[in-house]
Amino acid sequence: MADHETFRLRRARPGDRDACYRVCLLTGDAGRDASALFPDDPDALGNLFVGPYLALEPELAFVLEDDEGVCGYVLGALDTPTFYRRMEEEWLPPLRARHPRPVGPREQWTEAQKIYHEFHEPDFHFPPAFAPYPSHLHIDLLPRAQGRGWGRRMMEHLMRELAARGSPGVHLGLSARNDRAWRFYRKLGFEELERITTDDGGVIYMGRRLPV
Repeated sequence: MADHETFRLRRARPGDRDACYRVCLLTGDAGRDASALFPDDPDALGNLFVGPYLALEPELAFVLEDDEGVCGYVLGALDTPTFYRRMEEEWLPPLRARHPRPVGPREQWTEAQKIYHEFHEPDFHFPPAFAPYPSHLHIDLLPRAQGRGWGRRMMEHLMRELAARGSPGVHLGLSARNDRAWRFYRKLGFEELERITTDDGGVIYMGRRLPV
């Protein structure tokens, strides 16, 4: 069966939450399965990288599905400062109440506790140099949906949605260890904006202008 018949891209619905969280977990280790890293809280990554988009900007949340179910998503925020403000005011307070700030040496924290720390001290990174790229996005695909051109189609679909809403540009962040993703974004016309070195390898930020 042709890919365009097997896979379907559609707007996310509230009932997609669990499936999207699972995609996030199964791609959460620089594109690899992170399940073994989060035995104590499989929802931790999703609560940070998926949930707020589904809740706060559902009109810019799209899922890819096949006969087995949701196998990918692309999630966007039109105006990053506004989105981060809403995360701070609306999304993070309940998570902070459920997950106390971790204590003790950071090297003894579980991977889930490192995420809890971000609930309390989020890294809302939007320096002045990113102003030409006010929107941002996340995309993840399970292995069965990779290598078929759907990543490009999903990115292009969301970028058209952002441009139609007046955005002049979009940025994203990725693990510096994820060479495959870096090459993918470069092919889509994204340019490197910034590299930040961290204990786990670092983060690369990339941006692309959108057609007016």
